[in-house]
Amino acid sequence: MVTSARPQFTAFIGQQLLASGPLAEVAIAVMNASRNPAAPPIIMFADASGQPIDLDLRGTERDVVARLPQPAPDREAATEEASTEPRGRGRPKLGVVAREVTLLPRHWEWLGSQPGGASVALRKLVEEARRANGDADRARAARDAAYRFMSVMAGNLAGFEEASRALFADDRRRFVSLIAGWPDDIRDHVVKLAFSDRAEP
Repeated sequence: MVTSARPQFTAFIGQQLLASGPLAEVAIAVMNASRNPAAPPIIMFADASGQPIDLDLRGTERDVVARLPQPAPDREAATEEASTEPRGRGRPKLGVVAREVTLLPRHWEWLGSQPGGASVALRKLVEEARRANGDADRARAARDAAYRFMSVMAGNLAGFEEASRALFADDRRRFVSLIAGWPDDIRDHVVKLAFSDRAEP
């Protein structure tokens, strides 16, 4: 069984890294740092998307943690469970959602002739495409996350436009060279977002 890593989050105070890790840990670090009225602006990011996130940090640490959004169920675990459970209508606890798919009659005819019917055949096709395009999809998601993060944290830094072009051209050497003069924590984090997943199977 392959288990996906838990989502990671990163917070910056000014141009310096404040905390990185699970959401609860980072949220508590942000809450404590924000109590200093002289603290520089603090921004928290979801590493998977590179998007800034806002949390309600009022109250005690327990209050803050209790209000945090819960992670989505592990899709790989759900897939394994689906293969061992008896078939049922809808299977809502596995996250199966009925949606409309528009196909030509010959497509429906072919799907209907497959073992398990149209739904099983479509799921198999999607999983095969995910496996075939997995590396490209991960690279695109990493690039997009890095760009969103650097747009917020480095949009006014020297070389941002050129670095963005190098990032989207997947020119790692030029990209790293162009951001070499950025603040250390910002530079290191954007490189981590952009390229750390490239060696994953």
